[in-house]
Amino acid sequence: MPLLFPSQDTLHNVFHPSVPFGRREAPALAAPKRTPLQARAELFPTWSVVDDAKKKAEALSAEATKEFEKASAKAQAKAGHIELYSAKYYAACTFGGLLACGLTHTAVTPLDLVKCRRQVDSKMYTGNFQAWGKIGRAEGFRGIYTGWGPTFFGYSAQGAFKYGGYEFFKKYYGDLAGPENAVKYKTWLYLTASASAEFIADIALCPFEAVKVRMQTTIPPFAKGTFDGISTITAKEGFGGLYKGLYPLWGRQIPYTMMKFASFETIVEMIYDRLPGQKSDYGKGAQTAISFTGGYLAGILCAIVSHPADVMVSKLNANRAPGEAFGAAMGRIYKDIGFSGLWNGLPVRIVMIGTLTGLQWMIYDYFKIFMGLPTTGGAPP
Repeated sequence: MPLLFPSQDTLHNVFHPSVPFGRREAPALAAPKRTPLQARAELFPTWSVVDDAKKKAEALSAEATKEFEKASAKAQAKAGHIELYSAKYYAACTFGGLLACGLTHTAVTPLDLVKCRRQVDSKMYTGNFQAWGKIGRAEGFRGIYTGWGPTFFGYSAQGAFKYGGYEFFKKYYGDLAGPENAVKYKTWLYLTASASAEFIADIALCPFEAVKVRMQTTIPPFAKGTFDGISTITAKEGFGGLYKGLYPLWGRQIPYTMMKFASFETIVEMIYDRLPGQKSDYGKGAQTAISFTGGYLAGILCAIVSHPADVMVSKLNANRAPGEAFGAAMGRIYKDIGFSGLWNGLPVRIVMIGTLTGLQWMIYDYFKIFMGLPTTGGAPP
């Protein structure tokens, strides 16, 4: 007799589809088409690597900043409070100038070597890389850094007197002029302060510059090192042989430094005037970046203003005969090279001096920040 109600198997077959494991597979969806502006999925791993690198760089930067702050705090605690325009302040600025000039000039010795040799003989090399290759093959890697010793000693001494002296004379002349005149005639204040500082700084630089130029323009170099060069010159020409390039050095360096400091102060002031907020609103990194920018632009102007005298210094140190009068030597050299010869090596010097000046101001202001002092650029004292 048939049952009145459906069996259990019948109910199961009706309400459960006959597919494996009791489930029906969902139809596969077509992959959406990528739009032209949509990122490619296969590049996601690359972006992930870039993001990881950025995060690691940020972590390293944060760690470096932390270490800098720690070292800065330790140095400031050891030095004690440095009051602006105190003897301790000028000493700190002097040391900052020593670091800024000594390190940067030494680093660009290969550029300076080629520049000096091309000033003495414009046909010696056709370009920087050709010159370095030729020097490297003949003298080895060490030959490319010929003259680094007198460069380091000379420009360290010069930088110390230049930057420390500038800070001193800027305050001194500002006090003499009075607050109103110091603001009104601030450009003249920058010019006179930098000229006074450079006048003294070049007396310290000149003996080392004489050795450097002779080492770089004689092949092979006339001396093995800085002090050997000083001994050789004084033995042949007396102590005055170290200073026979002083007048043209003043002629080169004083206009250079006047342009360097006055244009830097003006450019930095213009940058801050055009930026939103006050100078104090910007962090250490931003302020040192502005210092580098202002220094690089000032360096280009410096190179142009001082280049003829720079050529003459190289020629005098290399070619001036013992006992020859300064004026007679300059006249003879000018007659040989002409006006166009005074501009030999200018493009190389623009690159060198622009980079050099930018790095010098960046190092100097970074050291001032390290010691808890305000960066350069702003109202006259």
